[in-house]
Amino acid sequence: MGEPLRLGNPRAADVWPFAYAAMLRSGLRVIGLLARVRQIFPDEDTTMRTILAVLLLALGGMQPAAAQKTTLLTHARVHAQGGMAEAVAWDTSGRIVGVGTDAALGAQFADAQRIDAGGRTVLPGLIDAHGHVLGLGLSLLNADLRGTRSKAEIIGRLRKQATVMPADAWLVGRGWDQNDWPEKAFPTAADLDAAFPQQPVYLSRVDGHAAWVNSAALRRIARDLDGDWQPDGGRIERRDGKPTGVFVDGAMDLPEAVMPKPDAALKRKAYELAFAVLVANGLTGVHDAGVSRDDLLVLRGLADTGRLPLRIYAMADADGAALDALCRDGLYAHAGGRLQMRAVKLYVDGALGSRGAALNADYSDDPGNRGLFVTAPEEFRRIAAKAKGCGVQVATHAIGDRGNRLVLDTYAQVLGDAASGDHRWRVEHAQIVDPADIARFAQLRVIASMQPTHATSDMPWAQARLGRERLAGAYAWRRFVDAGVPLALGSDFPVEQVSPLLGLYAAVTRQDLAGKPRQGWLPAQRLSLAEAVRGFSAGAAFAEFAESQLGAIAVGRRADFTVLKDDPFAIPARGIPLDRVEVTVVDGTVVFGGFGRKGR
Repeated sequence: MGEPLRLGNPRAADVWPFAYAAMLRSGLRVIGLLARVRQIFPDEDTTMRTILAVLLLALGGMQPAAAQKTTLLTHARVHAQGGMAEAVAWDTSGRIVGVGTDAALGAQFADAQRIDAGGRTVLPGLIDAHGHVLGLGLSLLNADLRGTRSKAEIIGRLRKQATVMPADAWLVGRGWDQNDWPEKAFPTAADLDAAFPQQPVYLSRVDGHAAWVNSAALRRIARDLDGDWQPDGGRIERRDGKPTGVFVDGAMDLPEAVMPKPDAALKRKAYELAFAVLVANGLTGVHDAGVSRDDLLVLRGLADTGRLPLRIYAMADADGAALDALCRDGLYAHAGGRLQMRAVKLYVDGALGSRGAALNADYSDDPGNRGLFVTAPEEFRRIAAKAKGCGVQVATHAIGDRGNRLVLDTYAQVLGDAASGDHRWRVEHAQIVDPADIARFAQLRVIASMQPTHATSDMPWAQARLGRERLAGAYAWRRFVDAGVPLALGSDFPVEQVSPLLGLYAAVTRQDLAGKPRQGWLPAQRLSLAEAVRGFSAGAAFAEFAESQLGAIAVGRRADFTVLKDDPFAIPARGIPLDRVEVTVVDGTVVFGGFGRKGR
């Protein structure tokens, strides 16, 4: 941990002992060995990679796959590539070496260590294509305000949180949503002041795109906030020229600048809390949307010491330091195979709930407001062009139809002829899109990274924000699929709950957990369960350039599995959220639960 952080691909001298030892132990077959060499030496041409593979074969004394020490999982309902299976086998490297019937694999791997799945269902390891891992961990250490129905309920939760904190510490929480309160209006500092007159309070809105603070926090901001000045890419809510205590998007920097920052020790604690929640929900991987250079250093330390139980596809945050390092040192991949950074997360607009999403026309419930660009268009184009020049994947937050159009226009300009190539640039959320622009996603080969539970959370008030006409392109998963746009699905935790089962349910029903509305909200945009599972597995793997390694249960892929009590394909859709994650397996290792109990 003492050496400087380098974000480049590992040098041959650094990874050769690891690669050789791992291959010698596992006895991979030639096809697996070639894939491994390609992963370690991505810049070499095919001939050189073949030579390296042959050299390792000569050095390693490879054994037939059937003679390797394997683990064999039997008596399961395996949703494998190409159809259903009963059993799956993997070797000591954590790579799948067999998929088939109990009888066939039992004979092929007669000496294998056997595990009886007890009739459980085995899905390819589910991947959340958009989450915030550190944000989740920190939210577990602070006040959880999700689901609160009034300001009084929030005050109650904050009082409870304050009892376990020093009196002079900032009281921090996340999860409030004014749309769930009777008055449906933004709160004010005065709503907090009676309960907390001296202790500074900072509360993030559920979407992370607005902050609510009290007067004690306002007093710590050095700048005079009276008047009509607004920061770039943000908005200070005011009444009679004075700040009310709510800061939207870029304006959140003002209170955040005077708050104490979490140190590396606190981040490690937060990450490990988050990891435990993620694997308990059946996730074998997460695309972590917005990771700073310092945060990556913490993650690397956890990976170095074997404390990274799932795969993290980190996107560099937009502050510049991490992207600069990628451009200087090259794309980063940890030798253990569970941590990489080869993408940058940018922002174009805000969120719909806080009326910061950039719309082509006024908000229906706020005339004169069309949202805002949190990054100036010319600056967004500059950063995207820089990323292209460095071979870095671009993933851009865009919620509103004007925001999505700006992203597509910019991608087209920056990519140029490369738009027809394998760049896999992404739009994160793509919530409100002009239907005429959906085909452009496919034309530009842009991935739509979408979150099904956003639709079921937003449906009570989305029409009020947008009006009926703009709903035609709202959370329009089916339109994207029919247009041939690749989908990668996620949750955007901690904005939404972590569980991918909730995401699958929302995708196939477009209903809340009470089954409302009865026919589903905008039901023509539903996905099939197979499409939804693909979005959380193969689609997410494709979005991180890992489709040859992850996203399906097939020979040669990594042994990443999400094991459920019941088969979601065999029960009514309303039962999907009630299903239970029993085991999570990454690289053939159980990282949550166990097979000790019989599944029914």
